[in-house]
Amino acid sequence: MRKALIAVLMAATAGTPLASAAAAAPAERRVVAQNDSGAAARAARQARQEARSERRATRQRQAQRQERREARVERRAERRENRQERRADRRDGLRQQIRESREASRQSAVNVIPRYQRKAAENQARYERRLREDRRERREDRREWRQDRREDRREWRRDRREDRRDWRADRREWRRDWRNDRRYNWRDYRYSNRHIFSPGRYYAPYRGHSYSRFSIGVFLGAPFYSSRYRIHDPWQYRLPPAYPGTQWVRYYDDVLLVDVYTGEVLDVIYDFFW
Repeated sequence: MRKALIAVLMAATAGTPLASAAAAAPAERRVVAQNDSGAAARAARQARQEARSERRATRQRQAQRQERREARVERRAERRENRQERRADRRDGLRQQIRESREASRQSAVNVIPRYQRKAAENQARYERRLREDRRERREDRREWRQDRREDRREWRRDRREDRRDWRADRREWRRDWRNDRRYNWRDYRYSNRHIFSPGRYYAPYRGHSYSRFSIGVFLGAPFYSSRYRIHDPWQYRLPPAYPGTQWVRYYDDVLLVDVYTGEVLDVIYDFFW
């Protein structure tokens, strides 16, 4: 009887640490799960804040553009009114000058012989004709100056369009043949540097957004290529440097080359990250 009682006590003592360890394991797992969910929530909250800030900046830029557009319209209307007023002033000034000249010629021709009166009338007519011709020449000079300025502006816009077209052509040519350069053999480099191509979980800029396979020519919203998703050192992944106005960005496991002014996708590498 005594031996049986001792065996029972020893078995109970040996089973107590196992039971306590088994009870502590779920608690530890719950703590780890809570930490992971808390980190994910913080990352998602940060992504939403950045998306809101990007949308706020976009609205501010749009409001500024609208204000500049309205200011241009107002300045154009003011210039038009000023031109009309100046034209009316010049016309009134010419009429006033002619009236004063006629009055002076009439007073000077009083009490003189008719031959001198006819001579004074001829001189007055010649003077008025010269005033009108001068006014017509000045108007033609202003018209030619405006036409020259308009043509200069057209040439400047044409040159800018041609420069943009050449830049797009260079960009398309660069996009076609950069993969043939052995310096940018990112596939072989990825096999020997797997840790670099494992940046961690991707958090979309919008809540509820799921992966979509983007292709060249798609236009993205500004939050997708914000600073949070940009690849600031392309050479670290053996990618070519982005041209001015473009930027490499991460999208889930893909890499996109995006025009930061329009949001157009210029190049895509699928399954770039592990």
